[in-house]
Amino acid sequence: MHVFENIISDRGSKYAVSGGPCASEAEAKGFLKELQRRKKFAKATHNSWGLLTADGPLKGDDGESGAGMVILRMLERDAVEGHIIVVTRWYGGKHLGGDRFRHVQEAVRIYLSRTGLTP
Repeated sequence: MHVFENIISDRGSKYAVSGGPCASEAEAKGFLKELQRRKKFAKATHNSWGLLTADGPLKGDDGESGAGMVILRMLERDAVEGHIIVVTRWYGGKHLGGDRFRHVQEAVRIYLSRTGLTP
C-alpha cells in the first residue's frame, strides 16, 4: 500500500492519495477497510476510488459525486489495470466547485508518477 498525504491543500480542504495492487471488488473493500484503520483516514470526508479489473471497471464516490469516474477515466487512459487508487479529502468548510475535480485529477497524476505506474 502506497499512501501520499498532504499533497494538495485548497481553501481548508486537504487531499491525500493512496493505492495498491487490487483485482476485485472484494479486494477493493478490503483495501478501503485497511486504509480506514488509520484514524485520520477513517475521519476523512470522502475516500473516492477507482479500479480497472479483468471483469470491468469499479468505482466509489463516497459522497464526492463524480470523483470515482474521474479516477476511472485516468486509469483507463493510462491502461492501469489491477491497481486501486483512492483519493481522500478532508473538507475544509468551503465549497470548491469544479476545482475539486481538478484536485482529484492532480492527486491521481501524483500517485501514478510517484509509484512509477506512468512516466
